[in-house]
Amino acid sequence: MPSLLELESIAKRFGPVRALEDVSFDLRAGEIHALAGENGAGKSTTMRVVDGIVQPDAGEIRIDGKRHRIRSPLEAQALGIGFVHQEIALCPDVSVSENIFMAATAASRARLMDFSELERKSREVLAELTDVDPRAKVGTLSISNQQLVEIAKALTLDARILILDEPTSALTEAETVKLFNIVHKLRQKGLGIIHITHRMAEIFGHCDRVTVFRDGRYVDCLDVAQTTPEDVVSRMVGRKISNLYPPKLDGPAGRPILEVQGLSDGMLLDDVSFSLREGEILGIGGLIGSGRSELVKTICGLGPRRSGTVTLEGRRISISNYATALECGMVYVSEDRKVEGLFLDLPIRANISALRPTQVSTPLGLIDRAAEEAQADRLGKRLRLKAASLGQPPSMLSGGNQQKVALARMLSVDPKVVFLDEPTRGVDVGAKSEIHSILRGLAQDGVGVIVISSELPELIGLADRILVMHEGRLTGEVGPEAMTEETIITLASGLGASAAAGQLEGMAQ
Repeated sequence: MPSLLELESIAKRFGPVRALEDVSFDLRAGEIHALAGENGAGKSTTMRVVDGIVQPDAGEIRIDGKRHRIRSPLEAQALGIGFVHQEIALCPDVSVSENIFMAATAASRARLMDFSELERKSREVLAELTDVDPRAKVGTLSISNQQLVEIAKALTLDARILILDEPTSALTEAETVKLFNIVHKLRQKGLGIIHITHRMAEIFGHCDRVTVFRDGRYVDCLDVAQTTPEDVVSRMVGRKISNLYPPKLDGPAGRPILEVQGLSDGMLLDDVSFSLREGEILGIGGLIGSGRSELVKTICGLGPRRSGTVTLEGRRISISNYATALECGMVYVSEDRKVEGLFLDLPIRANISALRPTQVSTPLGLIDRAAEEAQADRLGKRLRLKAASLGQPPSMLSGGNQQKVALARMLSVDPKVVFLDEPTRGVDVGAKSEIHSILRGLAQDGVGVIVISSELPELIGLADRILVMHEGRLTGEVGPEAMTEETIITLASGLGASAAAGQLEGMAQ
């Protein structure tokens, strides 16, 4: 089958940094082609070359066998290329419909905008993805719904080549199923689809071929039907990763570290009670909107609390705000590290010391740069943080190393309990394995660890117990003997076991 898109010997440097070297790739019409590699492997940079955002220093781009130099995203659109970026690039202060049809509106010669027509067209394209109101301002939407608007925006373009850069990183299981239903329909229409992802389940459940990059270079292109996840991962990282998840708790858990009784926030959370024991990792599952994040934020003083008690190490505590939680030894790591988790443009060392700057301050209250550097160096080495220097801002790091900075800041206060919301979102498989080992090490050292994750394999592989939420209530606890996706979905959705099995079957189709 002839190639729709071909890249040959693409090279790109940013100053002294080699981003791409001798990169090749091809895409056929009517296929879903996965592009895999660790963060910093060159996947997104290569696709930015295709989209005209980045100009290559060397190499050729051919579409339908014809050589092209793509100088801008507008030229890429004219050639039939649509790009859904991992980083959401919407205008938050205008409506969903205006965002979806921004390119068409900008190209139109009409003097007045027909808002009712925009809303009608938006409802049509959104119907298969989500029930978002096209009149709503984008800034009022959740991260997952903003991602769906980005996807809807790309679907309105008359694209022959569709690039999806980690499109499911903020989506629920149900939203992911809807997205892939659409992607398969587009493939049947003859579109070529490039799917950048770290998720092996998506590669092996939906893609035809997978190309692997490592350190800015092409490594291999494999037919999905003739390879295994282990083969792909070993090519991504250049080594075998035999255990993505470390061994679980061996034997019974210890004494209770944290006990929550009758917690309610007056809005969503309703009479939530549970305990966390020494030595274990406690997972929290459920669909987005089930109250997972609200639960841990309420415990940490980041959300309102109407009723309920929190007991830490046998002592009832009163948490009025996050500063109080920190004083008690509880730390929350947000799911959105770029907005809530890190100061992206401050040095790494300043990020790490930010929770308790008094630890690295002089008697006069000034930051002791040597002490701050020493603290960051000690924690960075513990987490195997990779950075050019501790003065480098996190914005220059890969997703996995950004998350390690967030973890280092968490560890800087010697916490008793840590709450991690989606700790490996947007993180490559090698860094995921490292983060999982770090969390298990914390649990073994006596730190209470609670993990929220939308990835069911991660919850099952990492947690010793899983609490499942639905509409603000705990619907059950899943122990080691019952940890299956079917069990968790049953509890998360409120469905009966047979209905949950049917939903799982639908996801696989």
